[in-house]
Amino acid sequence: MAKLLLSTLFITLIGLSPLAHAQLKITVTTGMIADLVNQIAKDKAKVQALMGVGVDPHLYKATQGDVRKLSRADIIFYNGLHLEGKLQPILQKMQRRKTVVAVTENFPEKRLIAFDKLHDPHVWFDVSLWELAAQQVQKTLATKDPQNAAFYQRNAEQYRTRLNELHQWVKQEMQKVPQAKRVLITAHDAFGYFGKAYDLEVMGLQGISTAGEFGLQDIKQLKDVIVARDISAVFVESSVSPKFIESLVKGVQAEGKQLRIGGELYSDAMGVKGSDADTYIKMVEHNVHTIRNGLLGKTTEQGSH
Repeated sequence: MAKLLLSTLFITLIGLSPLAHAQLKITVTTGMIADLVNQIAKDKAKVQALMGVGVDPHLYKATQGDVRKLSRADIIFYNGLHLEGKLQPILQKMQRRKTVVAVTENFPEKRLIAFDKLHDPHVWFDVSLWELAAQQVQKTLATKDPQNAAFYQRNAEQYRTRLNELHQWVKQEMQKVPQAKRVLITAHDAFGYFGKAYDLEVMGLQGISTAGEFGLQDIKQLKDVIVARDISAVFVESSVSPKFIESLVKGVQAEGKQLRIGGELYSDAMGVKGSDADTYIKMVEHNVHTIRNGLLGKTTEQGSH
């Protein structure tokens, strides 16, 4: 009888475990990370992102509402590598009492791009690196919620297969652009990993952070490169003001050269829900179509790989 009562009590306690039936509460910084966590956790977690569509993570400052969301979370995922520079002090404080994880935490040093004693944080532009981020998310979820570890592992493996297919497709699409035309110019230098992984030369008016300063001399230097190399298209970004790229285009055109805006790219944020860039995979597809067609002088045709 005593054994039966103990067994019943044990089963009841398991049933009352906070993770047995309730969803994990997960707060993340960017939309790309929110999508990644949703792909692996699915219905086992309620995921909310602090930064919405068109938000620049380099300049983002936390609100009181954000601090509450972070405080109530079971897990906090962020990019790391100083992408969320202004949030760093808050994340460090949270780390003392809850699970706070950078998805780039275990990236090999040799895979990262060094930049002025730091590392370029825009790792999601190399799809093969984003597979490593998926590993980190899966490992964290399994540690926090071991009852569903097999579920997370299965989802992560399936998603990483899709990412590997996407990575190979991006390589093929970029090879369709002649080497001489494979030059990607944007407002800030967010596409370094994209260029390294898919063999493009990348240039930006600003450095890896939009918090960096640039002046008329920077615009002139880039304009001179465009004229000398007969580059036909540059690109604006959804989370960065287009006025600097627009002024660059006008400057080149004033010298009698043809230059146009090849399209809008998603760099530090994804698109609105229901758009052609509302998931990480769709965002990459949109960017690749836009870059390929822009550099080839074609009208952008959207569609999945």
